[in-house]
Amino acid sequence: MSKKSKILLLHGAWHNGSCWANVQQLLKERGYESEALTLPGNGVNDSKNVTYDDYVNYVSETINKQEEPVIVVGHSSAGHVLQMAIPKAKEKVKKIIFNNAWLLPHGKSQFDYVPDEIKEGMRAMAKENGDGAIPIDIKFVRGMLATEASEECIQALMDKLVTQPLIIMETKINAIDFSQLDIPQVLLYCTKDKSVEPGAFLHMFKATGHDTVVEVECDHEGLFTNPKVYTEGLIKCIEL
Repeated sequence: MSKKSKILLLHGAWHNGSCWANVQQLLKERGYESEALTLPGNGVNDSKNVTYDDYVNYVSETINKQEEPVIVVGHSSAGHVLQMAIPKAKEKVKKIIFNNAWLLPHGKSQFDYVPDEIKEGMRAMAKENGDGAIPIDIKFVRGMLATEASEECIQALMDKLVTQPLIIMETKINAIDFSQLDIPQVLLYCTKDKSVEPGAFLHMFKATGHDTVVEVECDHEGLFTNPKVYTEGLIKCIEL
């Protein structure tokens, strides 16, 4: 039996590596080694004075340090960070699994696809916060992210979430190098996601020219709110 590939897990906005703990335990029980990354600025005690290049360099350098090619999983805003980072580490990436991820066209930022009222509100909160980072609003978590979760689960998630440097939302990416990669890509699609218009993440993924999709009945926070169902879907993506 061939050795199973290591899995690198990359969180989205407001999250950090600790949000993957339940998924990591379930992967371990199935014989998979995993590592959950935390972007600069998203650690509990991190400075929020970071750049988008800090994200890209951290991710690409971590991938390049791996002994063997790995499978990389990106959730939500991690999508466009991986679009920038993986071309710098392509020899060490065996497969990419996007999970309801923001995949952007060349020259666009995540905020280019966010309603003006929401993004201006986030900018105002970041300015008021004093360090250029957006606080996490529990109403936003309840109403858009963890819509299938119990109140207890939502509170547990809130304990892990951190303020998010605004830079992740505002940076326009270079998607050209990523578009030229010949690496298998899969979408782990959480069908109960209400954080964007229905089908938006599916459209973003297929717009990159890929169409391999595994569906799971989870909300946007499935990795935390429904880890058993989420991990079963993730393993299907891994084993395709």
